[in-house]
Amino acid sequence: MTESALLMSAALVICLGLGIWVGLALLLSASLVLFFYSSVPLGALLSQYSLNILTTPDLVALPLFIIMGEFLVRTRLSQMLFSGLAPWADLLPGRLLHVNVIACTIFASISGSSAATTQVVGRMSLTELLRRGYRRDIALGSLAGAGTLGFLIPPSTIMIIYGVLAQESVLRLFAAGVLPGLMIATLYGGYIMVRAVLDPSIAPSDDEAYSGMRLVDRFRASRQLAPVFALIFFTLGSMYFGIATPSEAAAIGVIGAAGIAWLDGSLTREVLRAVATGSARTCAMIGLIMVGATVLSITSTILGYPARINGWVATLDLSPVALIAVMLAVYLLLGCFMDGFSMIVTTLPIFLPLAVSAGFDPLWFGIFIIIAVEMSQITPPVGFNLFVINGLTGDRIGHIARVTLPFLLLMVIAVFLLVQFPGIATWLPTRLIG
Repeated sequence: MTESALLMSAALVICLGLGIWVGLALLLSASLVLFFYSSVPLGALLSQYSLNILTTPDLVALPLFIIMGEFLVRTRLSQMLFSGLAPWADLLPGRLLHVNVIACTIFASISGSSAATTQVVGRMSLTELLRRGYRRDIALGSLAGAGTLGFLIPPSTIMIIYGVLAQESVLRLFAAGVLPGLMIATLYGGYIMVRAVLDPSIAPSDDEAYSGMRLVDRFRASRQLAPVFALIFFTLGSMYFGIATPSEAAAIGVIGAAGIAWLDGSLTREVLRAVATGSARTCAMIGLIMVGATVLSITSTILGYPARINGWVATLDLSPVALIAVMLAVYLLLGCFMDGFSMIVTTLPIFLPLAVSAGFDPLWFGIFIIIAVEMSQITPPVGFNLFVINGLTGDRIGHIARVTLPFLLLMVIAVFLLVQFPGIATWLPTRLIG
């Protein structure tokens, strides 16, 4: 085991160091070890498992949700979200800083992508917040932190990946992500309010646009949110009420997103071309990663890595909380060098059996992994949300990471709340789906 594991690790590190695509690096390193250390017919295994993973029925929803997100990124949704939410957020301590958190929570319900959520919300909110005199550090940090909710609140592309690889129901995963996502959003909002009370200078004392605004006018402004909530209702509602499967709901989402683009005049030939090419690139990248991850997982099973590592960890006699703490530390370290998809596919063959043997529900563990991956979105040097905000504002990556640190710590608190109260993740899918 030692020689084969060292060879596979060395091959993977060399491939990644040479800049080879992650999916191809996983495939090459696993194939190399299979060739030298097993008698399994390599060609038959590669073809069979590639076909199996890429034709999984649950995977049909993935490209559709990606297309939906591509449409929404190219609409005026950021302006609608800000206009509809700002009159209400202005009533809270911290005022319009809450727009970042609430808008990201809402957009996460229709995007499935952390980077897309950060980009769409930040495009409008950062400009407005900085223009109105809000503290730059908490404006950037709250956007970076709240943008990660795009992975946790359904529909989530990364949940589909986990569901397929772990053979867990995607619909149950979608339901399991709702309450943890709202919990993290609440932690963010609470932190902003506490900061505003302790240090009122983070937000201007008054905003002429909303001071003295009548209640009827606030409700009138909320009409801007109608297309967003309609899309959420028909996409997620159709799944949770048993009307549509995740794939059918994704198709409804694509039609709704295209309708929003058409209504606001964004549905041009150039946009359609950009949506098609962007979706094709993303789907091809994810497909290659999944094939590589599947072959890597099969290789690990054939050579007995998970069982032996599981036995070794058992000798350490770690408590379940300590095991989760170790896994979280590993994910935070990996997040400095790898993207979320790569982290999940490379660690799942080892970590999932460990978690199950420690008594954790695979459904619960999926939510834990997704929160851990969310953390990787705001850890330098490979934090995609940091890059998105850098592109929007020009601030240095290190500075953005530093001002995002309080929100990263809040996510760590959320993980341990989930450990202590696992029902936060498992109660809703049990109630809705059984």
